[in-house]
Order: sequence, then C-alpha cells, then structure tokens
Amino acid sequence: MSGESRREKILTILKDTTEPISGSALAKEFGVSRQVIVQDIALIRAINKNIMATNKGYILYTPQDKDTGVRRVVHVKHDNSQMEDELTNIVDFGGRVLDVFVDHPIYGQIMVDLLINNRQDVADFIEKIKSNRTTPLMGLTDGVHYHTITAASEEVLDVIENALKKRGYLI
Repeated sequence: MSGESRREKILTILKDTTEPISGSALAKEFGVSRQVIVQDIALIRAINKNIMATNKGYILYTPQDKDTGVRRVVHVKHDNSQMEDELTNIVDFGGRVLDVFVDHPIYGQIMVDLLINNRQDVADFIEKIKSNRTTPLMGLTDGVHYHTITAASEEVLDVIENALKKRGYLI
C-alpha cells in the first residue's frame, strides 16, 4: 500500500469514529511502525486537516467541536498528588479541559491537547501518567501551568474557578 493511500485510509478511519485512535492501533492496522503513522499524521496536518493529538490518540475534529460553549484560561499551581483533584473538579462542575500549557523559560510556550470531558477521562489520564512513569508537563515549571477550559456558560466557568480557588490551585 502506498503512503498516499494509507493516509487516505487513516483519514477515513478518523472520520468514521468519535473516539481517539492511538498511533499504535493505526500502526497495527496498516502493518507499519508507529513512527510511520506519526509522519503520516504530520503530512495530513500539513494539508490543513483538523487532526488533534491527544493523550488517548488521534482524533479528527472540526473547529466547533473544540470551541463549544464559552472558554477561559485558568492559571494554576499544584503538585502531582493534586492533579486528579484539580481535573475532577473541573469536569464535575461542568467543564471540559481542552489542553494544558506551560511557559518554559527556555522553550517558550509548550501546549498539549487533553480533551478531558469526564471522570473516566481523568482516571485514564492519571493512569497513563502512572503506568508510563512520566512527569506531567507542569513538572517543567514547578507545578505552574495553564488550562483552557470550556463550559456551557460564563457562570459555570465562574463556579469552576471558585472551586479551584478554594482548593488553593488558582494563581
């Protein structure tokens, strides 16, 4: 199978699902390495396809999927042991965590899409960090980081911010 036809099939697979698909699963599907899939995704993105890389895999989205409701960036600080509590509070009060980003003193802004919508997404994210024995992005900046969150209204975002403030996370 040529690279071009593989990329077309990757796009078809992404169009036909609403759940992220891991690079490993795509690699297995096409009998290629995960690195080949990473390169394919980069080439597809270069022609302006809306593919988002999340901690669960790749997902095709339209701009309105990412921008539903109202959005706000929150500036927070906590340690690794408080990460699950922070994310759970956001989703329990009706928020969706789109991303996490840090302002690194050397590399500038580093951002990762998260798309955390509910408690199960939080649990999966925390488990992935633990099972891979990795440090979250906030580890680069001594716990200081930002999240872009969305919700149905400004009032819901206010409730989320207040919850984060009460727990001492909000900067």
